[in-house]
Amino acid sequence: MGTINKGILGGFSGKVGTVVGGTWKGISYMRSRSGKRTGQATDLQLEQQSKFRLTIQFLRQFTALLNITFKDFANGITGPNAALAYNIRNGISGTYPNFSINYSMVVLSRGTLANAIAPTATAGTAGKVNFAWTDNTGNGFAKSNDKAILIVYCPDLDQTISTLSGANRNMSGDTLEVTNFSGKTVQTWVAFISADGKNVSDSLFTGQVAVV
Repeated sequence: MGTINKGILGGFSGKVGTVVGGTWKGISYMRSRSGKRTGQATDLQLEQQSKFRLTIQFLRQFTALLNITFKDFANGITGPNAALAYNIRNGISGTYPNFSINYSMVVLSRGTLANAIAPTATAGTAGKVNFAWTDNTGNGFAKSNDKAILIVYCPDLDQTISTLSGANRNMSGDTLEVTNFSGKTVQTWVAFISADGKNVSDSLFTGQVAVV
């Protein structure tokens, strides 16, 4: 019997009918209940298992963020689960068993709010990453007081630093303090969230940066 932990739309553990629920490194997941295995896993099953492990290992650093930035696509599941489903399909490169995260294709925020135009990320002074963008206030539902979501991930340390309360859209830039990543190469993304927190944009990859 399964146990529902946070209400009908929350994660659960155990078996409910043909569905199995569980939690892996802080991310709840659901999968179809497998039938009795009669032999070794197929190549396709091994590939999917490898992609699953790689993607969930990467996304576990972003769990708190994804609960907000993927909420519009979390239909009956959690934001991290929605992000997991998207990035398993779109954010992995290579062939089994040599899969890797394709950072340029990873999406860490999905929504209908417009992102800024031509966002970039560059190394700033010691321990800082500078983000810049072209203000596009008035494009769709974009407003001048939308807040920048700045995301920096360090593969070497498997850690991320991000903020949901960056500079306003009309400021055209902001700086994120990432002192812990000094001397490391990081991957970066930018997105926007409305001032009331109800709407987010898709994230855009702003490239690899060598932090001073």
